[in-house]
Amino acid sequence: MPDLLRVEGIRSGYGPIDVLDDVSLTVEDGEIVAMIGANGAGKTTTLMTIAGLVKLRGGRIGFDGRDLAGIPAHKIVRLGMGQSPEGRKIFPRLTVLENLQMGAFTRSDKPGIAEDIEKMFAMFPILRERKGQAGGLLSGGQQQMLAIARALMSRPKLLLLDEPSLGLAPQIVVQIFDVIRDLNKGGMSVLLVEQNARMALRIAHRAYVLETGRVTFTDKASVVLNDPRIRAAYLGE
Repeated sequence: MPDLLRVEGIRSGYGPIDVLDDVSLTVEDGEIVAMIGANGAGKTTTLMTIAGLVKLRGGRIGFDGRDLAGIPAHKIVRLGMGQSPEGRKIFPRLTVLENLQMGAFTRSDKPGIAEDIEKMFAMFPILRERKGQAGGLLSGGQQQMLAIARALMSRPKLLLLDEPSLGLAPQIVVQIFDVIRDLNKGGMSVLLVEQNARMALRIAHRAYVLETGRVTFTDKASVVLNDPRIRAAYLGE
């Protein structure tokens, strides 16, 4: 399969501090790729740099055959990359429906937008029930569903997911991961950052382990899941 996303030796950070140092990874078309690692390893910074929200200081990011250097974040969305960020970051004062409409800010096809909102309501029925409610009044699980649905409203080729299970009840986590699996079965590529390494590795095709801003291990997700060093470090075994 061709690479949809190719990250080559990227370096980025905040202020004078480099968080990432020579990070490389790929996501093939139709693939789920997981990134796991301890807090502070650079996982979120990697996603933010790929999405154009943190400035690239070195290396190269290629997406769908295009070099992303110098392309602002909103134009990267137009190219086909969606993101559900860590902490959800929904618009708390906007209604559920308005949040979904904001997710389609790059689009002007009103019938298609309305059709996709209906698809989101079918995917997450609770959002239909709460469509007139302010996003900030939703439960944590409902906000996570809204964050994913909002990202999907741009019709992305690649979905970046940052900690979708964080702080959620186990039954909601299972539901969220079922949705990720179904999206991938429908052809969507996913780059998944997740503290719940076991869950992430069970649905991913391949995985990368980050430690202090560097990739230290990569292989098929099943291999990573069964590696004794990974199990001891990240699975509590």
